Amino acid sequence: MNALPPEPLYLAGPTAVGKSAVALALAERVGGEIVSVDSMQVYRGLDLGTAKPTAAERARVPHHLIDVVALDEPFHAARFVALAQEAVAGIRRRGRRPIFCGGTGLYFKAWIEGLGEAPPADPALRAELEATPREQLLRELEQRDPEAYARIDRANPRRLVRAIEVIRLTSKPFTAQRAAWGRPAQGDDAPATVLWGLNRHPTDLRARIEARVDAMFAAGLVAETRQLLEQGLGRNPTALQALGYRQVVEHLHGLRSLDATREWVRRKTWQLARRQLTWFRHQLPVHWWHVDPEESPEAVAQRLARGSDEHRWSCRPRRQTQ
Repeated sequence: MNALPPEPLYLAGPTAVGKSAVALALAERVGGEIVSVDSMQVYRGLDLGTAKPTAAERARVPHHLIDVVALDEPFHAARFVALAQEAVAGIRRRGRRPIFCGGTGLYFKAWIEGLGEAPPADPALRAELEATPREQLLRELEQRDPEAYARIDRANPRRLVRAIEVIRLTSKPFTAQRAAWGRPAQGDDAPATVLWGLNRHPTDLRARIEARVDAMFAAGLVAETRQLLEQGLGRNPTALQALGYRQVVEHLHGLRSLDATREWVRRKTWQLARRQLTWFRHQLPVHWWHVDPEESPEAVAQRLARGSDEHRWSCRPRRQTQ
């Protein structure tokens, strides 16, 4: 009898915590291939600002769901799930182990728990809502879904637009669409999910974030952004939300100096990391692993590989109630 294909591993955590390097070392140790769980690495051209794996790293270990759409194409959780299913099927046919790695919590949740019943995007309605003043959208959300209004990230226009879009398309509150989440996407008989999260001491994580941002600017983030604007970055509101690019676009439009922009990106990245940690702690059952400043990716991967062999945590996502 043939052995069952190896179960996927899931590696999450905040930006700059070191997930990618650990995933590379882990994949080499367990015979894996990496499935990127990053809502911005899917876009061709968004390289420096998304800390996309280099050509050398992709040569070491195959990566999937990177550079899969052009700047003018939409991308959402449903498309992520469809492409991830194709990638995982191919990886398992090759007898290798899928390793999901990234920081986009919504995509992890969509893959593990299912997509719920929210409808796909409507291009015409989406364009109309994107042209509507934010305060007007907030008033509509407050009237039609007070719970979503209380919880929505008001600094994220994409989520606000999506909430109103779903409400108008379904005539139901946005929060009701999420009620179907809590069922595993792979079926009730699927193996329990081992979801690992990496974290560091805040001082260490913040220092890594600042070093990463400085390296991105030194490598040419401003020039890359200028080139992407010529290719249509400004016409894709989703891609334009990518951290770093939006702030550099504002710099190119004269809103702030280069030094102030670099500092602003540092601050916004730190805020993103904190939001990611909060989201994962409240939305998915993560088994957290602390990483010391001097610990190498190979050492962390060795610990994770041991955990995979020695432990079987029952980490099925909790069923949510409204």
